[in-house]
Amino acid sequence: MAMTLQEALARLEAMGDEKVRKHNRKSGAGDDQYGVRLGDIRKLAATIKADHALALALWETGNIDARLLAVLLLKPKELSRDQVDRLVRSGDFAQLADWLNAYVVQKHPEKESLRQRWLADADPWAARAGWSLTYERITRDPAGLDLPALLDRLEAEMGGAPPPAQWTMNFCLGGIGIHFPEHRRRAVAIGETLGLYRDYPVSKGCTSPYVPAWIAEMVRRL
Repeated sequence: MAMTLQEALARLEAMGDEKVRKHNRKSGAGDDQYGVRLGDIRKLAATIKADHALALALWETGNIDARLLAVLLLKPKELSRDQVDRLVRSGDFAQLADWLNAYVVQKHPEKESLRQRWLADADPWAARAGWSLTYERITRDPAGLDLPALLDRLEAEMGGAPPPAQWTMNFCLGGIGIHFPEHRRRAVAIGETLGLYRDYPVSKGCTSPYVPAWIAEMVRRL
């Protein structure tokens, strides 16, 4: 028997934790949340399995944990292009936006046309999705991409971009430098000039998102 919206919300609320809520707030989340650990959301999603109708209802609550669960229950091919666009624009929390991009947007049949639209969009979350899809193209399917033109845009726009978009733009700059030796020197130079994430705190053993350091470390591993 399918789980109802009220049952799903009750399960999420029961798993809430103040430490997670505090962490989420520091990361930009609002108060409409239970504070459920991501691993517990995944386990609940595995129990429910794909349920497109429930997912849409969960998203409409506006609750962060409900929306994270919704992402794992959605069926991307059953979403229209406009529905995907609306989801992306309303997913205004980095963790949520990244799950949505990874589990829904990247699996949608119209993702390339959406990518091109979002790259020219002023909405920071749409732009984040557009650059996230561009990073996917850079690393997996670069044929047809104008990499010098992308570097021109990154050099001109990344420094003043809103934080949600700036993060995935930075991935694109690093990705170009890592995967395309002919553009590596320029990517490093752009990263040095902009200086973004130079002092970003990273855990021991993790790679800095500062592009010159990131490129150097990943190339060392090749």
